[in-house]
Amino acid sequence: MLAFNFIPVFPVLYRGELVILWAEPLEISFYNNWQVKNIRNFCIIAHIDHGKSTLADRLLEYTDTVSGKDLQAQVLDDMDLERERGITIKSHAIQMDYILDGERYTLNLIDTPGHVDFSYEVSRSIAACEGALLIVDASQGIQAQTISNLYMAIDNDLEIIPVINKIDLDSAKPEEVEDQIIDLLGCSRDEIIRASGKTGAGIPEILKAIIDRIPAPKGDPDAPLQALIFDSVFNPFRGIIAYFKIENGTIRKNDFVKFVATGKEYHADEIGVLKLDMAPREELSAGNVGYIISGIKTSREVKVGDTITHVDRPCDKAIDGFEEVKPMVFAGVYPIETEDFENLRSSLEKLQLNDASLTFQPESSAALGFGFRCGFLGLLHMEIIQERLGREFDMDVITTVPNVSYRVYDKKGVMTEVHNPSGLPEPTLIDHIEEPYIRASVITAADYIGPIMTLCLSKRGELVKQEYISGNRMEMIFDMPLGEIVIDFYDKLKSISKGYASFDYHLHDFRESKLVKLDILLNGESVDALSTLTHVDNSVAFGRKMCEKLKELIPRQQFDIAIQAAIGAKIIARETIKAVRKDVTAKCYGGDISRKRKLLEKQKKGKKRMKQIGSVEVPQKAFLAVLKLD
Repeated sequence: MLAFNFIPVFPVLYRGELVILWAEPLEISFYNNWQVKNIRNFCIIAHIDHGKSTLADRLLEYTDTVSGKDLQAQVLDDMDLERERGITIKSHAIQMDYILDGERYTLNLIDTPGHVDFSYEVSRSIAACEGALLIVDASQGIQAQTISNLYMAIDNDLEIIPVINKIDLDSAKPEEVEDQIIDLLGCSRDEIIRASGKTGAGIPEILKAIIDRIPAPKGDPDAPLQALIFDSVFNPFRGIIAYFKIENGTIRKNDFVKFVATGKEYHADEIGVLKLDMAPREELSAGNVGYIISGIKTSREVKVGDTITHVDRPCDKAIDGFEEVKPMVFAGVYPIETEDFENLRSSLEKLQLNDASLTFQPESSAALGFGFRCGFLGLLHMEIIQERLGREFDMDVITTVPNVSYRVYDKKGVMTEVHNPSGLPEPTLIDHIEEPYIRASVITAADYIGPIMTLCLSKRGELVKQEYISGNRMEMIFDMPLGEIVIDFYDKLKSISKGYASFDYHLHDFRESKLVKLDILLNGESVDALSTLTHVDNSVAFGRKMCEKLKELIPRQQFDIAIQAAIGAKIIARETIKAVRKDVTAKCYGGDISRKRKLLEKQKKGKKRMKQIGSVEVPQKAFLAVLKLD
């Protein structure tokens, strides 16, 4: 690497101050020690809706990374879905340049989602950083996901910079929130920065804290190349673009590189850094975050968490990737048109590149044909994937009732993992079934403890402990079956707490439960896509509600439709959708009654024949009916 005795500089006026600016050649990395020492990699972590994306907008604006026509709310949220819902779904990386005390620094920011369903995105972002901004809303204080993300960051030895956001609100309680942060982090009061994403207050202090407190990357630019892939996207024109952070070594354009996990070798056609758009560079060295385009067309060849190294001078070992994602909720995704099966596979593979927490495998259903069994991190994640399939790939799909995975033990003690009720063995072969339990944390104001306790206990929850965090705020820890919360728990929690309760959970263990398979029969035929595993105590009430809901949603036919809920051979609930009838006797005015009876008998035979050959169309709304059961 070249080291010059002179460094070309020139003075400029920057935000009203005269500063010395490095000349452009320095950006093309010709002095590695300067580069590594002046790089800061950090992410933003917080609970949902605490103002991460707005604060990121102000950082980008203040460092002149984004200006003019590019400046809009939620700059980094580039999906329509993210803007419509006001949530971050994907983590987004962007590089900023900032001058402090006459020295120029490169800041790599990764904005992360706040919702519990996208915590895998957060874990990947944290793996590519040395520090984190912990954002806490001045009006809401510390919430469940704040604590969860904070522990994740501490486990990865990140330097934490606490920031109280939204101090401009009338309902802001900065002193109270400062006390909560001090209790949680054990930091001093002067380490906490007060800021506002709306007004821009506190932004210079945040940038100074990032440079002063977050350590520079430790990598060696002259060591063999070792770069961690933390994300990837599919571009229809360029192929697959992998985002990486270089731990050690230097990568140059046209280098011959190898992806360690897949063993595939490629030429680095283009490398660069992530500004608002991709900015090509001739070389990148240790500590930098960037992208690589190497003409990869097959999504299976890029694995998030993989290591990139040189073919001729490989690194000794791969970087520890991320822990394998564990799906929480499973649902069948089927194309409406059977011939779209391969298109759906291709769409899911491309989505998986962009969202590594999505898992899928082929399956078939008697009612819906061929499709895929998909694993999601939660119900919102499932909803977002379904929406993205429609918007980005123009795929119309049917999604079945979501459920979780169970461990089924047979009489010989052999364990089988079942993700789908239709995969359950015969009841006579089953010794016992174990279902997944979660350890859930609910943080709320003391006023709502009663209703929340009632809700959690009605979902077969067990209270582990409860304690006051500060003032009027309390944390309750419950052990609950995952199957009970995947449907409507979160919505109900928000309703009874008027939006003030926050919820976070992680998989705790598996416990033996009395579970039964509830089948839904239409005209005596089982619809496997509507089958579900439920606790024996809830089965009758659940079956009755399902039948009532389906009666509303399934359109009437020319014949009676019997909707039944059954456990094995025992029918526990029934509803009948009456036929659309035509009065065939209307033309018989007067005359003998036997003539009318003859016409009615003829109609009855026709209806019977129609019922034998007729099929009942089940609309998509019916598959999601189970989500709306009260």
